[in-house]
Amino acid sequence: MNLHLLIIDPQNDFCSPQGALFVPGAPDDSKRSATLINRLGSLITDITVTLDSHYQLDIAHPLFWLDRDDRHPDPFTIITPEDIDQGGFRPVNPDWQKRAERYVQQLAASGRYPLCIWPPHCLIGTWGHNIQSDILEAIHGWERDNIRKAGIVTAGENLWTEHYSKIQAEVPDPDDPATLPKLDLVKRLQQADTIAVLGQARSHCVANTVRDLASHLPSGDIAKICLIEDCTSNVPGFENLGDDFVREMTIRGMRCSTASEFLR
Repeated sequence: MNLHLLIIDPQNDFCSPQGALFVPGAPDDSKRSATLINRLGSLITDITVTLDSHYQLDIAHPLFWLDRDDRHPDPFTIITPEDIDQGGFRPVNPDWQKRAERYVQQLAASGRYPLCIWPPHCLIGTWGHNIQSDILEAIHGWERDNIRKAGIVTAGENLWTEHYSKIQAEVPDPDDPATLPKLDLVKRLQQADTIAVLGQARSHCVANTVRDLASHLPSGDIAKICLIEDCTSNVPGFENLGDDFVREMTIRGMRCSTASEFLR
């Protein structure tokens, strides 16, 4: 059996209570994930780890925007097209106004998420960007024991678009290939008999990565995807998005399991 583990954004900023965008439940998810990797060992054919990767200046970070009082918005502020039209928010650089307006409009039109301002997180080069230690140790053990190399996929460096999905950006930038569909990753995953998905967060990056992966697979191949439900949690306040994702994708054929039951 060709078993591919897709571990989405298992990073300190999500998985540690000291992280910039801590997801409650992620510490236990991480321990179960590491135990799963160690238990499966040589049964795992491939491991791909995605890493959310940002700079301070990002369209979804406070530094990019100013409100009516010339203050940067607080984390978790939602910015709508109407907010911009009415002068509630504007980019710090006036030259960015039209592009920022267009982005927020396109994001709203997609129907998945409005623009949410997040705490600066997973900044490249910082501790928060690193892989959580239990998971990293388990991956290193798998690499040593099996003389294999885990793949690393980064996403989110483009300041003009959010990149919840690690298959493509929320609004792809035609001038930046890194934001376009990662068809090479889709092809690698499609070669597997089973794609086990775990990581953070179920409500956002896990949900959109799986949705976009499924959109590039033949409908019959969606059944290859198995969500390890107790190795992923929701961003607080967005639990409904995680529930909607699981409901939607199980209807389409995605399977679900727990770390202890998977491949028993």
